[in-house]
Amino acid sequence: MVSFTSDPIVAIATAPGRGGIGVVRVSGKDLSQFVQAFFQRDLHPRHAHYLPFKDQHGTAIDEGIALYFKAPHSYTGEDVLELQGHGGPAVLRRVLERCLEVGRDQGLRLAQAGEFTQRAFLNDRMDLAQAEAVADLIEASSTAAAKSAMASLSGAFSQQVNDLADAIIHLRMLVEATLDFPEEEIDFLEKYQAAEQLAALEAQLQTLLRHARQGQVLRDGLQVVLAGQPNVGKSSLLNALAGDDIAIVTDIAGTTRDRVTQLIHLEGVPIHIVDTAGLRDTDDTVESIGIARSWAEIEKANVILHLQDATQGHSEPDAAIVARLPAHTPRLTVYNKVDLIKPATTTTEMESTSSVSSTAHTTLYLSAKTGQGLEELRQRLLELAGWNSSLESPWLARERHLRALEAAATHLELAAVHAAQSDQVLDLFAEELRLAHEALTSITGVFTSDDLLGEIFSSFCIGK
Repeated sequence: MVSFTSDPIVAIATAPGRGGIGVVRVSGKDLSQFVQAFFQRDLHPRHAHYLPFKDQHGTAIDEGIALYFKAPHSYTGEDVLELQGHGGPAVLRRVLERCLEVGRDQGLRLAQAGEFTQRAFLNDRMDLAQAEAVADLIEASSTAAAKSAMASLSGAFSQQVNDLADAIIHLRMLVEATLDFPEEEIDFLEKYQAAEQLAALEAQLQTLLRHARQGQVLRDGLQVVLAGQPNVGKSSLLNALAGDDIAIVTDIAGTTRDRVTQLIHLEGVPIHIVDTAGLRDTDDTVESIGIARSWAEIEKANVILHLQDATQGHSEPDAAIVARLPAHTPRLTVYNKVDLIKPATTTTEMESTSSVSSTAHTTLYLSAKTGQGLEELRQRLLELAGWNSSLESPWLARERHLRALEAAATHLELAAVHAAQSDQVLDLFAEELRLAHEALTSITGVFTSDDLLGEIFSSFCIGK
């Protein structure tokens, strides 16, 4: 777990490498002394100042724009100073070193990963879901993902979570009031239409959960591994899906010796395609290493595409591969090279030569060479990813968010069970509502452990 303190912090906020502009960011509770020492003058908050950034001898290291933001009107909620200069690595390192020299007496130190955003969360500049959206926006690999991440950052997801949490609080308040005044003998469920309120909450939560699942697919995508014997067309299929010559294709068996990975997007959903070495018994040391790596990739896959040669059908080596594939991983059996089969051969005839049962849902027939069947494969991959093109995905979501929403749904279901009992076990009803509310508010960070915060923010880049 990454530890955070209230010391003033500094970091290069732009990505490593050369660029036209580079940014060094400083944050602390009071940077007025630091600003005076660094520039030998004061800066007007929220004004752009064009001036030199000097070393301890007064020699200019660089020149650029200084922006000073006074707390709480800043990204972190603290005083923030941004030095925008040229993007050369050597220049940025010198500016960073100078900041550390000037701020040494004030305890200025290098920022840890995600520490600026973590301070923004702790200082109520954003909630936890919005803070996570900062990292998602930076890492977005498609326009759709970037748009949804920005919606999360603006608070669209948090607002829906908060609205649902508020509705649960209202229902809890009525239950608690009934528990506090039992002598009134009020039929709580009937008088306040608690059953109807609870049903509406469950429906609202299910809608939120459906959108969240779409948002997670858009964020995380799918890890798809191409597996099969040598020369069944795995590399050709990778190239066809990528629309480029990513992998080397030859008639020589065992051309692919190591994994080749390519990111493609289907309707904005990131699909990570991994081409692997052909699976077979071999005495070749290098090829054996590649095959071992192939099996390692197969174990990590979300979906396995088991490619087979349509001209050969399902062979004994294919059966051996199937026997070793992980049973828990979704698998598509893909017969490639259908363009080489005589036109009279039907899909039914091809299946009858196979020793495994095949259905339209698990088996596809295509030609990586001509493109026949590729669109069906793309759609099937989207289905396996859980993508529903008819359902709008207004924001991104993470696995953590899904677990919290599912936990809240479970507690609401249990609350409904208690509400339906003839003796109306209101104390248990109230407890399930409390747990549902707690699960929801963990998304925005109201109830969040320090361990979880460390895990979340340590995955951020330095300077953010």
